[in-house]
Amino acid sequence: MKLILHVWRQRSPSEAGAFQRHEVDDLSPELSFLEMLDLLNERLTSQGGEPIAFDSDCREGICGACGFMIDGVAHGPRPGTTVCQLHLRSFRDGDELWLEPWRAQAFPLVRDLMVDRGALDRIIAAGGYITAPTGSAPEANGTPVAKRDAEAAMDAAACIGCGACVAACPNASASLFTAAKVVHLGWLPQGQAERRSRVLGMVDRAQHEGFGGCTNVGECQAVCPKGIRMESIARLNRDYLRAALTSGR
Repeated sequence: MKLILHVWRQRSPSEAGAFQRHEVDDLSPELSFLEMLDLLNERLTSQGGEPIAFDSDCREGICGACGFMIDGVAHGPRPGTTVCQLHLRSFRDGDELWLEPWRAQAFPLVRDLMVDRGALDRIIAAGGYITAPTGSAPEANGTPVAKRDAEAAMDAAACIGCGACVAACPNASASLFTAAKVVHLGWLPQGQAERRSRVLGMVDRAQHEGFGGCTNVGECQAVCPKGIRMESIARLNRDYLRAALTSGR
């Protein structure tokens, strides 16, 4: 099969960028999208050109390193799928696709399709942990957790921090990401001691990083490859309000 790609090329944040057209043929529908870009980069390099810069690591939809916009949709057209797990069989022969990086003030561009998502790491560092000494691994049934709470915590903990929710949101909000990182600890007994300080610290950090506010558009939930739902944001807001009131804010 053949695809026509319009790829955003920008050497550095200080230089102007533009879309560059590439025709890629002799493609197997079983190739992943990133494998197709690898093939294109090999051809560009052999012709003396510069390869397209993009992030990737595990390529198994686990690490969250990959991600860019495909035809204006974060991670592309297939729901619940990271771009590294997106295969060419999801497209038609001859399709014309536009690839561009995440667009958000808090995600400064590095090069081409790569952005710096360090702001998400700094949100986690502001409170996404527990400090209680636990020693060795405890017995699995030593701390009773209700099934509903355990499932809710696991659902939120599935977040891989790819940043698709930010890129898809018209406000460039990190509310879904922040909610997932706050809520999964808030459901568990081990996370209760710092529940209030955690939500205050992480939400404040998200605002400091320049992420926008949530206005319930819902695009974040639609593009999340792990299916994190907006109910997490509602719980985040409740926790933040309680913490702010009790802290005297």
